[in-house]
Amino acid sequence: MSLIVLSALPALPVQMLIVRFAPSRSQVIPQWFHRLVCRVLAVRTTVEGTPPDGSRQTLIVANHISWLDIPVIGATRPVSFIAKSEIAGWPGIGLLARMQRTIFIDRSRRTATATTTSQMGERLLKGDSVVLFAEGTTGDGSRILPFRSSLLGAVKEALGPDGDGEITVQPLAVLYTGRHGLPGGRAERARLAWYGDTELSPHLLDILKGGPIDVRLVWGQPIRMGREHSRKEATRLAEAEVRHAAAVHVSGRPRTRPGPAAA
Repeated sequence: MSLIVLSALPALPVQMLIVRFAPSRSQVIPQWFHRLVCRVLAVRTTVEGTPPDGSRQTLIVANHISWLDIPVIGATRPVSFIAKSEIAGWPGIGLLARMQRTIFIDRSRRTATATTTSQMGERLLKGDSVVLFAEGTTGDGSRILPFRSSLLGAVKEALGPDGDGEITVQPLAVLYTGRHGLPGGRAERARLAWYGDTELSPHLLDILKGGPIDVRLVWGQPIRMGREHSRKEATRLAEAEVRHAAAVHVSGRPRTRPGPAAA
């Protein structure tokens, strides 16, 4: 962990200057940092499916299992994240999140969703890829919680005043498959998950002691939201894609894919 801290300290002032004067390059250092974290924690990631190619704005809709999801995803793609507002005040982590231009949502304020969707829309219009953990919380790694459609209202902001445009929503399943190249069961998935009242420091130490972690990122079919698919329909399709990938992972048996999502 000392390597991560020592590497982050000199990178922070550089990142602050980049965010202010060259925002189009603001994901270079965060992606490097996420790759460093994954290397130090011995995380081995396999990517399946076709990720966004960066040619158009994309709202990435994913399940959420652990704080580790962020470096795992961030190491593979230049992205920004949606996070609860409490994280902004966490020592060290809050600063790192702000330097990656994380969008914070304050669920204690009634206007929080409107503020967040406006920020998401602005980022998407600029061509950024934004990750939304659509369950709204972390799970135990063995099941997918219902996706919430409210935050996908950011798409309305991105479509412009006439509402005739479209935007890409791409499902992403984050699956922790085991350790040391060996498949893990429910107990192992629960151990890697970070949910409920679990404290961060003990969980981090447990991960460090457990050995190499195998993760699979499964990209689903892109969904064109706008004229063809409503916010709620796009949420349903994205959830179905992620549930399918998780079911295949847990059962070990192929299953019939959901119906075509793309318009």
